[in-house]
Amino acid sequence: MSALKLTQEQHPFHFSVKALVKMLRLGLTVTSMTFFIISQAPEPYIVITGFEVTVVFFFIILYMLRLDRVINFIFWPLLDIINSLITAIFMIIISVLALTSENTFTVLGGVFGLLAVVCCIADAALIYRKLLLNPSGPFQKSPDKI
Repeated sequence: MSALKLTQEQHPFHFSVKALVKMLRLGLTVTSMTFFIISQAPEPYIVITGFEVTVVFFFIILYMLRLDRVINFIFWPLLDIINSLITAIFMIIISVLALTSENTFTVLGGVFGLLAVVCCIADAALIYRKLLLNPSGPFQKSPDKI
């Protein structure tokens, strides 16, 4: 095995591009929720962003502790893609509504929400690309065992 070629076991989640995008998405969503709380925005804004913060946090914990390999009866990449796309839809709606407000902090929450939408779409695209390039999953058969 070449020293330059890293396998999934040698390349932990927290050093990957997927982790960077998820952390950025989490940070932008927390910032958006904080602005919504400060501005006393309508409750759905706070609830939807709070729910998204919780879900992204649990996905990060799931991947960092490698629980996706322990709980293997669920196809986690598909669940992650669906979550990212549904979150993008909800955050677009909330962010556009927040941009129509006259309160500065609510507008800032909407701007950070739209940035989080971009990260959601990038996250879904990264996972989809990984599925296309490696549809069999992280456990590959070595050529000498065939």
